[in-house]
Amino acid sequence: MPEGHTVHRLAGALTELFSGLRPKITSPQGRFAQGAAKLDGQVALPAEAWGKHFFMPFAPEPMTVELGEDGPDWLHVHLGLYGSWSFDGDTEFIAEDTIGAPRRKIGEQEKLAEGDDERVMTDWEPPIPRDTVRIRLAQEHGIADLTGPNQCRVLDGSGVRTVLNRLGPDPLRNYPGDRERFISLVRKRRVPVGQLVLDQAVTAGPGNIYRADCLFRVGINPLRPGNRVSEARLGLLWDDLVSAMNEGKRDGIILTNPPEYVPEDPADEDDRRFAVYHRTGRACWRCGTKIVESDMAGRRLFWCPGCQR
Repeated sequence: MPEGHTVHRLAGALTELFSGLRPKITSPQGRFAQGAAKLDGQVALPAEAWGKHFFMPFAPEPMTVELGEDGPDWLHVHLGLYGSWSFDGDTEFIAEDTIGAPRRKIGEQEKLAEGDDERVMTDWEPPIPRDTVRIRLAQEHGIADLTGPNQCRVLDGSGVRTVLNRLGPDPLRNYPGDRERFISLVRKRRVPVGQLVLDQAVTAGPGNIYRADCLFRVGINPLRPGNRVSEARLGLLWDDLVSAMNEGKRDGIILTNPPEYVPEDPADEDDRRFAVYHRTGRACWRCGTKIVESDMAGRRLFWCPGCQR
């Protein structure tokens, strides 16, 4: 499942590519036909993300709105495990600060779509959509196709607020008071802190990689109950989530292995990119103990039993 930084990057990309325009909106698959018809022809306004949830408002005319405000029709997307956005277009269809060149697929990972190359597209034409495309946004210079989402629907402002009210603070938003709210939400629970970091009602956005490596970076054992982790250590965990996820949002890739631990000649990408994630049985960078793996609430959990307390 894409982690929160990816959804924030998608919001930036779709804003750059469609905001202020009246995109042609269709549902080649047919499952979103009614919603597509409602949005088609309206002005796309700047998209936003909260955790792993994507929201893009549409209105009859350009306007400035806050997330969850009444008035616009809100496209709400949650990618889930298998959802992804694919982009295709000519040389003017570029989101400079987010996805770069066109013909890019963003879901669990960011990558060029199959069959893509570096050619300059001078006579671009929209590709025929696959029958799995839930929604297509099209403008003169390019298209964005959504496939396989867990949720794709149109909400009013009240519906958006209902979703937001179920979510915890987002480290990529990091509003005043979010750090304290995160600490309070964790310390109220006897559930293992490793499980709480993935609870989107506690903190919205982190996935398995950030969970594993940020807990390692601040030295917290993921099995420790939330109410037995000090406020000071939880504050450090929040700060590290904010830092690590902002780096992922900026770079478009998760690199959570601290620079001082990156080997000169890494055995593979896992050794280069991660601290404990996917490093089962390998030596801890910090203390040399073997990294262990177990199951926690149906998700793979990685940690060092030697130095995470």
